[in-house]
Amino acid sequence: MSAPELPFFVYGTLRPGEADHGLFLRGRTLAEEPARLRGAVLYDGPGYPYAVEEPGGVVAGDLVTALPETYDRLLAELDRLEEYRPGDPRNLYERVAREVVRGDGGRPARAWVYLAAPAVAAGLRQRGTSIGSGDWREREGLGR
Repeated sequence: MSAPELPFFVYGTLRPGEADHGLFLRGRTLAEEPARLRGAVLYDGPGYPYAVEEPGGVVAGDLVTALPETYDRLLAELDRLEEYRPGDPRNLYERVAREVVRGDGGRPARAWVYLAAPAVAAGLRQRGTSIGSGDWREREGLGR
């Protein structure tokens, strides 16, 4: 059974203006709009963030809808980028379907989100540095 063709919620290096957006998404999207993921917090990673499910948190990002003709290839490329392989315990991220809220007044949308895999999330909760604002673009406030 193939995965449903959902938009992607991106919150780090794939956001418009960030490095991986140009490499993977430019010219391959139908729409890009601000959105929020509720029930998750953002942690600083080695050059990229991790979203970890935690009640009460909110992560800022963008809802990206792929052009239909690019969807299958883009999904495969993003899975590789995020080092996601279904069922692999060594994953850094898990691709999961979650509801996000659009920034245009709160209309909900179901989207693919790459969340920290369980082992990664456990380590981040114990030793990670959270990004209190929930916005990767505001990470400079971490005292670097």
